[in-house]
Amino acid sequence: MRKTYPLNIEGKHRDRVLDAVKHDIRKYVKRERRKALPEGVDFWDFDCRFGLSAETAAALHFGNLMEQIDAVAKEGATALYVELLTKPGHRKARAAASDDDTQD
Repeated sequence: MRKTYPLNIEGKHRDRVLDAVKHDIRKYVKRERRKALPEGVDFWDFDCRFGLSAETAAALHFGNLMEQIDAVAKEGATALYVELLTKPGHRKARAAASDDDTQD
């Protein structure tokens, strides 16, 4: 998904437009995660880019996207650009706890 969202729409309250943008992003993520996983893939991950325009968009961790949207909206931006690309994700094994931590 590559999309530029205007935040100032005549006749609509800015906060409701912002809520609609977040809802649209969450709906897209939910739809992508429902797709069947290829063999050897643990989950669907997302490459995320965010900025005021497509030219100024920078890479961002997907978990921080909503916080950045709120921050940009508070600064008074008139539009924002979001790019979410689905990619296969692989779980990494956690480091085992040492024996010293578990003996107390």
